[in-house]
Amino acid sequence: MDLVSYGDLAVDLVNTQHPHHDDLRDLEGLQALLLNRPQLGGRTAHRDLDAMRELRAELRAIFVSAARGDAEDAIERLNILLIQHPVHPQMTRHDGQDWHLHFNEGGSVPDRVAARTAMGLAAKIGSQGIDRLGVCRAEDCGRVYFDTTAKRSRRYCSDRCAGRPSVTAACHPSPPRVSVSRRPARQSGQ
Repeated sequence: MDLVSYGDLAVDLVNTQHPHHDDLRDLEGLQALLLNRPQLGGRTAHRDLDAMRELRAELRAIFVSAARGDAEDAIERLNILLIQHPVHPQMTRHDGQDWHLHFNEGGSVPDRVAARTAMGLAAKIGSQGIDRLGVCRAEDCGRVYFDTTAKRSRRYCSDRCAGRPSVTAACHPSPPRVSVSRRPARQSGQ
């Protein structure tokens, strides 16, 4: 059982939603997300698509809370997912391998994805820290990532987004800041 890949699936699922495009707009988009994960595939219906969009929003909220430094909220949200979508491990052997642990293949596609992504995120957070979850700081991006840098210094989802702020600043310099003094508002009775 590779929990890391399920944590990566959480990132992939959240990143199906872009500011101007939704990769989960139809069943083909859902099938494309699961294409390289045959253990999660199966028959899907429109209700599964709706459930996957709900799961995507719940996972995004975990990343957003973690990125703004609210670990308590992020973990509370993750724990809710873990309770709502418990995993059912089982021992199995296949393809000439010895006995090893797998998740039970029962349940709907969204239930299997929810259980595995929640477990994958929990494993990654438990081993590497919640401060590894981030949201891209590039304007008009919003993609999420798991920071794997040694110094926990990642701020962007990709090199492309990391280069955007400097290009934007060079092309559109900010106007000089003007300091404005503000008087405190008068309170009634004074």
